[in-house]
Amino acid sequence: MLALPSMECFKHAFAVIFSHHQASHSHCSLRFKRAAQNQHPEKYSVQAEEIDIHAIDQKRRNFLYGLGGLGISQALGQGITQAQPTTTQGYVLSATEGEHLIHFRDHGHIFIKIGSATGSENLALGTQQVTIGAGIPIHRHLHADEAFYILEGSGVFILNDVRHSCEKDGTIFIPRNSWHGFANPDHELLLLWIMSPAGLDGFFRETCSPPGVPPKQLTREQIQEIARKYGTEFR
Repeated sequence: MLALPSMECFKHAFAVIFSHHQASHSHCSLRFKRAAQNQHPEKYSVQAEEIDIHAIDQKRRNFLYGLGGLGISQALGQGITQAQPTTTQGYVLSATEGEHLIHFRDHGHIFIKIGSATGSENLALGTQQVTIGAGIPIHRHLHADEAFYILEGSGVFILNDVRHSCEKDGTIFIPRNSWHGFANPDHELLLLWIMSPAGLDGFFRETCSPPGVPPKQLTREQIQEIARKYGTEFR
């Protein structure tokens, strides 16, 4: 890494170069004045102005070159930071891969396949097992659209208080801010869920536990607080 001069070095160099610039400029002007007075007194004021300006401009350039030699340009260059784009790498998962969690309420299996933890802020995807009779309580996502594909089972899907029969290979779309939930009194459900943007994965991560870890004991108020953190609200 390039070792840059300290600020005190810059100040000292500035003072030295600038004082040299002033001394040189004064010496040049003095010689000019004497010559002009002896040879062409009537043109003295105009020529003095022209040569003084030329001398100042030349010394100013020398002054800037001197600062450049001290590393000012490198210091300025290193002080400017450009945002570097980040690239999320794609990946391929098998049927049993993903982040495995056990639901805090019905102990069903959840696999998070895509989400914020894997670099996807705009999309989350996973599977959820809903055990017989457990259902999914009515809730809504304030800022995200959601979709379900029913991999196994059947039941009733409630969307904005309207009940719809659902079964294997069925597809469900839920616009953001829509109240929805599941009832499955007779059959277990296995759901593929998709959320855009991500958020549901974070809720599962904070409320559920890995296999073999005791389930989290959460009150309704605690669940609501975590849900609101991820833009979700239970009725």
